[in-house]
Amino acid sequence: MTWIASKSLIIRDAVCLLKMPQSKHNYKILFAGDPHGDFNPVIAAVKAYKPEAVVLLGDYDLEMPLEDYLQDIIDQTEIWWIAGNHDFQSPSKHHNLFQSGLADNGLHLKVTEIAGFKIAGLSGIFLGRVWYPPSAPIWKDKQHFLMSHKNTNRDGSMSLKYQSAIWHDEFETLKKLKADILVSHEAPGSHRFGFTAISDLAVAMGVKNIFHGHLHETYSAVTKNNINVFGVADKSVSDLAGNTLQGDS
Repeated sequence: MTWIASKSLIIRDAVCLLKMPQSKHNYKILFAGDPHGDFNPVIAAVKAYKPEAVVLLGDYDLEMPLEDYLQDIIDQTEIWWIAGNHDFQSPSKHHNLFQSGLADNGLHLKVTEIAGFKIAGLSGIFLGRVWYPPSAPIWKDKQHFLMSHKNTNRDGSMSLKYQSAIWHDEFETLKKLKADILVSHEAPGSHRFGFTAISDLAVAMGVKNIFHGHLHETYSAVTKNNINVFGVADKSVSDLAGNTLQGDS
C-alpha cells in the first residue's frame, strides 16, 4: 500500500515502529549505501540474510538498467530505491534508473508499506540555486522555475541538475504524510554536514528511524524527538537496527 504526497490526501495515523530485538527480525529490511556501480555487497547481504526487502539509498552510477545489476537477487527479495545526485549526472545514468524495470519501485515523495513498515522516501539533494535550508527557497515550485528560467532542455523540460534538487513545496507536502521510517539521500541535522530540515521532516511525519546515504560514512546518532539516525556508508549494507552487515562498520 502506498501513500503519495498530495495536498488533497487524508492521512492515516502513524503506526509506531517497535524496537526490534537483536534477532533475525532485524533482517526483514536491509538498507544499502551508495553502490557507485558495485552491487556485490547488497547481493551478498541478500543471499546471506534473506530479507523481505532491500532499500537502496542512491548514487548508483548505472551503465546499464538497474535490474541488470541485480539479477542474482531480483527474485529473492523486494527491491526499492531512492535517487541520489549521481543519478542525474548524465542522461544515460538517469535513464538506466528512471526507465529501468524497477522504475515503479522508487520511493520519492511517498509512503509505501514494506515488510510491515511504512517507509517514506526523499530523493536528491539540497541545491543552492533551488533551496538550501535554512535559507528560504529561491523558487515557489517547479512551475515557477520553468516560467522564470531559461535553464531547460530543448523540449522545455527541466534540466537534470534541477531535477536532482529537493523542492520546498514537495518537501512540505511530504510532511503531511505519516511513516515509521524515512530514507533519504541527504543527512539530517544530527550529522555535521546534515540538515535540520530533514530532522524537522522526520518529526512532522512521526518516524522513529532515519536511514541515509550520500556522505559515505557509517554512524548512528539521535536527532530531534529521539529519532534514531543511521548513516550507511558507500558499498555498505545495514539492517533495521543499524548493524553493518556488509562493508565498512
